[in-house]
Amino acid sequence: MTEAILLVGGKGTRLRPLTVNTPKPMVPAAGVPFLTHQLARARAAGVEHIVLATSYLAEVFEPYFGDGSALGLHIEYVTEEEPLGTGGAIRNAAAHLHSGSDDPVLVFNGDILTGLDIGALVRTHESTGADVSLHLTKVTDPRAYGLVPTDDTGRVLAFLEKPQTPEEIVTDQINAGAYVFRRSVIDAIPAGRSVSVERETFPGLLSAGAHLQGMVDSTYWLDLGTPAAFVRGSADLVLGRAPSPAVPGRCGDRLILPTATVAPDAKLTGGTVVGEGACVAEGARVFGSAILPGAVIEPGAVITDSLIGARARIGERSVLEGTVIGDGAVIGPDNEFRGGVRVWCDARIPAGAVRFSSDQ
Repeated sequence: MTEAILLVGGKGTRLRPLTVNTPKPMVPAAGVPFLTHQLARARAAGVEHIVLATSYLAEVFEPYFGDGSALGLHIEYVTEEEPLGTGGAIRNAAAHLHSGSDDPVLVFNGDILTGLDIGALVRTHESTGADVSLHLTKVTDPRAYGLVPTDDTGRVLAFLEKPQTPEEIVTDQINAGAYVFRRSVIDAIPAGRSVSVERETFPGLLSAGAHLQGMVDSTYWLDLGTPAAFVRGSADLVLGRAPSPAVPGRCGDRLILPTATVAPDAKLTGGTVVGEGACVAEGARVFGSAILPGAVIEPGAVITDSLIGARARIGERSVLEGTVIGDGAVIGPDNEFRGGVRVWCDARIPAGAVRFSSDQ
């Protein structure tokens, strides 16, 4: 048996207003809370016991997932009373682990959608005798990430901050947010205070001569930290580009949950998902978007690469592109939102109040 810790305590501030009422891992992606996809993939890789390290809106998780038996898992919950950082959260969850000091423990960040071969990462960890093994991925523009150069055998050489100049870009490999720890390494993380694995634990281990192993896996990888990325990740799950055994239906151009209603002439494409109880009216066109449970899309609305919050309403002929509409918001007819506009929960936008083009 392999155990895992899943870090789901972040506030998801970059995703607001999606995370005003819902913690980031519980925001629906392809019809189910995003966390469901991570749990299902872990179970498919042989994980049986997972500790969820929660903090923000911690009370939401257990009523939904319970003891994990519906997913074939045993799930336990640990809540941080004060923010502990990634390393502190891992250490805080360690008391619920059953593994021995030399056993491998998987650790995942709760906002990464990935096609990582989890079994291969564990095998790499065991075959190399590493203290910590890291999933690394290659990106075309590494300037927004910390860099992780390795030698020819995959052994980690350094952890470098986000590069500020072209000369500082010494590799295109970045930390992809999934690890295998030797249990004793987790137990050595200081308890009761905030600790960053990226800035403190990993560099400290390197300085002490520990063996940190990198495994490059360049399958699908996406950080869902922004609304645009979250919408894209949901669409990729529906389209089958991102693998998950938890998608509640066949992959394809669209996913309509059982209690949703869609008019026969409405057009849904690009990995669009329509959540439970949502309604898409006649003549509406929705591309690559997520319509969350209970939302209503009125006749003739055009929605592209957007996320419509739970119980929100989009008025007739309104046009939304790259937009996030908060839970319960009402957008009147004939509005036009583009370019990253965010409408807060329960807001009311009158008919024809916002436009990006002429009203002709």
